[in-house]
Amino acid sequence: MSAPTDPVCVTWDRLTSRRALAALLALVVAVTAASALLLRPHDGVEELEGRVPTDIELRPSVEAAFPHESYAPRSTARLVVDNRARGLTLQIFRLGAEGVRTADNITMRGIAVTQPRGVGSSSGPRTIRVGIGDWPSGLYFARLRAADGRVGFAPFVVRPRRLGEQRVAIVMPTLTWQAYNLRDEDGDGVGDSWYASWSHRTVRLGRPFLNRGVPYAFRRYDLPFLRWLARTGREVDVLAQSDLEASSSAELDRAYDLIVFPGHHEYVTTREYDVIEGYRDRGGNLAFLSANNFFWQVVRRGDLIERTRQWRHLGRPEAALIGVQYRANAGSLLTRGAFVLRDVPAASWLFAGTRLAPGSRFGRDWGIEIDHTSADSPPGVQVIAEIPDLFGPGLTAQMTYYETPQGAKVFAGGAIDFGGTARRLPAVDRMLENLWTRLSHP
Repeated sequence: MSAPTDPVCVTWDRLTSRRALAALLALVVAVTAASALLLRPHDGVEELEGRVPTDIELRPSVEAAFPHESYAPRSTARLVVDNRARGLTLQIFRLGAEGVRTADNITMRGIAVTQPRGVGSSSGPRTIRVGIGDWPSGLYFARLRAADGRVGFAPFVVRPRRLGEQRVAIVMPTLTWQAYNLRDEDGDGVGDSWYASWSHRTVRLGRPFLNRGVPYAFRRYDLPFLRWLARTGREVDVLAQSDLEASSSAELDRAYDLIVFPGHHEYVTTREYDVIEGYRDRGGNLAFLSANNFFWQVVRRGDLIERTRQWRHLGRPEAALIGVQYRANAGSLLTRGAFVLRDVPAASWLFAGTRLAPGSRFGRDWGIEIDHTSADSPPGVQVIAEIPDLFGPGLTAQMTYYETPQGAKVFAGGAIDFGGTARRLPAVDRMLENLWTRLSHP
């Protein structure tokens, strides 16, 4: 028999059975080690480092963005178009209440709040003044269409006229959106984010997003909860991260009974951390509906944010605030799992009306990133449900709830996209109703 061309192959006519067995064991060890790297707990190096944008993300578009994260009603915003485009038409929409499904990651749909208007052409860059109407607080976007058929979207938050117009606020992860933005502004062939190269330590805010202007994973991480709010008729104040930084713990405590972080809220400044921690310490209620929140400290430097260190390495572990902290992610594998309900006091009201009981499994598609309790979790934290050993022994997602002596109630979903599954999972829809009832009152 001729020698095999694959060097990993082992032929019994060339090796003794003992050597073959040793080789097989070595191969198993190597494969296991490789899998461990793909499904490893976070060690400070992002698994997404080196990601290259797909052809869909790079689809030609009208590249435009608003320099600021939020605007007040009746103000004037600047919309910057970065590239060349002829015969532009501009229209503004509000997200959430649209009656049509968003079927892809490069489209935004909403309810029109203005009529389309021609705004001429752009030779790039060009600034267009946009009047913000007397609109309710929410997440909005500008849609630009060019004569050649290209389209671009530019999202922005309309903040409330004053904090506390509604007693519940939700915070959009505007800094995390830009951290995941792989737009290559300097033309060196590498996206201008640490997700493209770990050597990057800064990200510029106000850049047009890839995906024709739609933030990374927006359709999965952020949009579903906005749709849930609209479908259930709940009015909220919508804030950007910059709005939290401009406020104080005392102001938030007077304004809100509940603050919700519906999406992947990974990057926060010291000011934001201080304000939210202080709000909790005053008895304010918090809900974190995703995972890997308040993980990295970033510092604002003009229109840049600089990634510094993980909060747990700065002596402020996120578990002390949230109840859980980032544990692991799926890497390049598609490992997902179902939560298993545990028998703890909080489960009785959270799962009321779902027909679920301790030991019941629900869902099956959670686990892109997962959180777990730690020694820094607050006293009395309850693990309501788990996805056991999702990424290996001990790499378990945990959904938690705790209360403080000051009266704060804090819920954490424990896995990415928990809050985004209400539309297709009736149990999660009812859980969100129960959570809202419990936490939206002092």
